[in-house]
Amino acid sequence: MRSQEVQQMEKEAHWPGPEGLIPALPKDASNASWHTRKFLDEILIEERIIGTHVADITMRLWGKDFTSPIMMPAFSHLNKAGLDHKPMEECAQAAKTLGIVNWVGMESDADYAEIAAVGAETIRIIKPFADHDKIRSQMTFAVKHHALAVGIDIDHSIGINGDVDVVDGEQLGTLTAQDLKAFAGTAHELGVPFVAKGVLSTRDAAICEKAEVDAIVVSHHHGRLPFAVPPAMILPDIKKVSGKMKVFADCSVDDGRDAYKLMALGADAVSTGRAILPGLLKEGAPAVEKKIRQMNSQLKEIMGYTNVATVDEFDPTVLWYHGRHF
Repeated sequence: MRSQEVQQMEKEAHWPGPEGLIPALPKDASNASWHTRKFLDEILIEERIIGTHVADITMRLWGKDFTSPIMMPAFSHLNKAGLDHKPMEECAQAAKTLGIVNWVGMESDADYAEIAAVGAETIRIIKPFADHDKIRSQMTFAVKHHALAVGIDIDHSIGINGDVDVVDGEQLGTLTAQDLKAFAGTAHELGVPFVAKGVLSTRDAAICEKAEVDAIVVSHHHGRLPFAVPPAMILPDIKKVSGKMKVFADCSVDDGRDAYKLMALGADAVSTGRAILPGLLKEGAPAVEKKIRQMNSQLKEIMGYTNVATVDEFDPTVLWYHGRHF
């Protein structure tokens, strides 16, 4: 297994802040992140070196140019960790410096405004509040603060007790296809794309496409669903029903090789989370920038070895799994 620094920190349970701020992983086979890591590690890559090029990893998304398809994750609440710096703003600063997409998860409007003031191109992901007016209000607030896009954590509805979840005293709710279409319509009226984060089936992807969602994030939200299928495993099937939607992916993106595999399987871009978290919490933006630059170099290296000149030219047949081409 890779990502030893992350695993060691989790093992020692030295995450800062109140218990549960950074969720711990299950210690048994229900741990979806374990299955995801194992699946990614068993994907092998064939070389296609003749006639190759030095790869260009720049990405264009919704009319804007970015230096890499490796994006920040939708972190939430990290400023509550009691540190002498603000990790949420530090993450945004790293994204701005690197020229990549920043994401922000559950934050109050006031806290979101401070993060947005850093000036990174940011996608705001909102929880599926039972109060739909609050969702629309946070979408509007994000756009007023120049959000690149807005979206909803569609998979954060059910809690570990089987009931609808409650987070920070906020009652969440489930979403219907009609709800998604309505929220996508609100985003479009506000002039920004709409993202559904937490898609992990062709069924839900097809529903999102029909609801005029602009992008989906193929994700199990770091194992919210026990025994969840790895995003990389289901990504090719989801890509087939995605239509014009952008398809992003996350979960266990620990280095640039993981990013390559997910993009070869159909992702337009990927987010990395726990791979940058230890450095972010300890050293802030400089550590995040160092890690992302390393990941970019790894991605560019594998693209060069496999004759992939740009991020629009990935080919899944370069990948092997248990002796067979994808």
